[in-house]
Amino acid sequence: MRDSTSGAGTSFGGIRTQADIDAFEHTPWQDRLPTENTYELLCRACERHSDRTALRFIMTGEHDAPTFAIDYSTLKARVTQAANAFHRAGISTGTAVTVLLPNLPQTHYALLGAQAAGIASPVNPMLEVEHIAAIVNETGAQALVACAPIEDSMLWDKAVAVADRCPSVRTLFVASAAPYLPAAAQARLEAAFESASRPHRQDVKILDFDRALAAEPSDTLVSQRRILAADICSYFHTGGTTGLPKVAMHSHLNEAFVACMLDAMVPSPNTILCGLPLFHVNGAMVTGLAAFHAGSEVVMLTPAGYRGQGVIPNFWKLVERFGATSFSGVPTIYAALADLPRDGADIASLRFAFCGAAPLPAEVARRFEAATGISLYEGYGLTEGACVSALNPPHGERRLGTVGLRLPYQAIGIWKVDGAGHATTPCASGEIGVIGIHGPNVFPGYLREQDNRDIWLKPGWLNTGDLGYLDADGYLHLTGRAKELIIRGGHNIDPAMIEDALLRHPDVAIAAVVGQPNAHAGELPVAYVSLKPGSASPANELLAAAAKLIPERAAVPARIEILQEMPLTSIGKVARAELRLRAAEQVFQECLAQAGITASVRVRPDIRRGTVTFIQCAAADEACVQDVLGRFPFLLDFGRPA
Repeated sequence: MRDSTSGAGTSFGGIRTQADIDAFEHTPWQDRLPTENTYELLCRACERHSDRTALRFIMTGEHDAPTFAIDYSTLKARVTQAANAFHRAGISTGTAVTVLLPNLPQTHYALLGAQAAGIASPVNPMLEVEHIAAIVNETGAQALVACAPIEDSMLWDKAVAVADRCPSVRTLFVASAAPYLPAAAQARLEAAFESASRPHRQDVKILDFDRALAAEPSDTLVSQRRILAADICSYFHTGGTTGLPKVAMHSHLNEAFVACMLDAMVPSPNTILCGLPLFHVNGAMVTGLAAFHAGSEVVMLTPAGYRGQGVIPNFWKLVERFGATSFSGVPTIYAALADLPRDGADIASLRFAFCGAAPLPAEVARRFEAATGISLYEGYGLTEGACVSALNPPHGERRLGTVGLRLPYQAIGIWKVDGAGHATTPCASGEIGVIGIHGPNVFPGYLREQDNRDIWLKPGWLNTGDLGYLDADGYLHLTGRAKELIIRGGHNIDPAMIEDALLRHPDVAIAAVVGQPNAHAGELPVAYVSLKPGSASPANELLAAAAKLIPERAAVPARIEILQEMPLTSIGKVARAELRLRAAEQVFQECLAQAGITASVRVRPDIRRGTVTFIQCAAADEACVQDVLGRFPFLLDFGRPA
């Protein structure tokens, strides 16, 4: 390892081409990293940039919202204090802290402090209590950092319920948004917390997070821990909102490596708008550790991120207000911004807009760039690769329709696979196959051993589950996701092809295509769209227009449904799992109606059994329901969903 006073990118001058990556790799990656653990990486960055602003925070996106600034010296102090507070609560190497917070400055302190003391386990606070508890029980977390009531007590009540359901939790730290509010509002929040519920368990200690930090040293780790590169620093839950959660483990090396390699590929420092949640790997890395390593300023756009009050309506004004140079979003954010008037806002400071977490439809990119003049840089990554595996190079050629060049020192291979999902032979340039990644950013595996079955194409090579190809210049093209393919009578249909056709209609804002169960063909494509404000095109018109642009007859949607509001995940991706449930529910209801059976159908995820179809009908009709719906590969339950 080298002791550097600059990031990898600063010393190299920026990566433009695959040849630059090859040249960059002449130096061993170990010599590119100043350290191989996240705490020391942060400390060195804070020392280099001690007088710079690390974080700015606003409670709302309104033009007069007060701004709260934290410099790099304070960031280092708070993270160190958090680590010491967790250590005092019994957290050590291999022990987890669940961070159940919205986007607050304290969220950064908790995440990075937990990594210095033990393991950070950020969890989506919008999940149901049962799902959160399953993750906490899986990780065995001994401390929980939760949010005191803000507008309501929902997040706090969840934390209390989780503490009661999870015997491993011994300490409940309470972080509050009160410091960022006027005095009168602070008093209301404090009063609301005093009357809020408490865990029934008497052995759970409740501590004020900010006060706990203030009582600790800020200049050294009391534990005197020697953090190793292979030590686990983070648990990230994956798998959406259905089934048992999978918990991906990150080592300190995984995250330190990605932070340094992003600095090699992206010009820095930047002023970055943070709207994605910090429980997601993109938010935690791109607007967390990687940004801090580069000495950037991170502007936290409200506790709810892009969903916060006034954020999207005032987005261009926020760019102007903070002199933002970059931000990262998902396709639904760019679809919304493409239609957002600039209203005279000066956005000349904005140099880069990055898109990841979900494939970017070409039409959304075209509309955004045409409306704003800002270039969109699409990247590719996954939780299991510590966030980033490929990126269109801001220093070099941005190639539309691709997710860019691979991260230095991380290989990308395109493979043909056998029936067991194991690699057989590599694909030629331009040939579609399964994408595999191999390198220092690839995670060591999932926490639960059974989740590690069949995730490796070959030793060290992670099967991403994505399909794509590499062109002659090293750019990665995504062509689909194996598990999102719609299989109609043995014919594979890529939803993206249909979605692109739908998005070409001037009235369509968002489009999503999923497979609807079909007793004969297995699946049929069905489309869900939301329209732009003021638009009123009927579904049959949209279907006719899209059919002309879809090259395969089998890929023409069986139906289109117009939704007032597209269901989205907590990070703004289309909630495809929810749409698949909706499609199944509708077709099952139709099948029963055609058979003359009166029944109520609900298709729901079950944390233990997977997807279950719950039926309410007359007892005399249950056998008939079995006959009608038994043709579909779904579990039937004649009780009620929990």
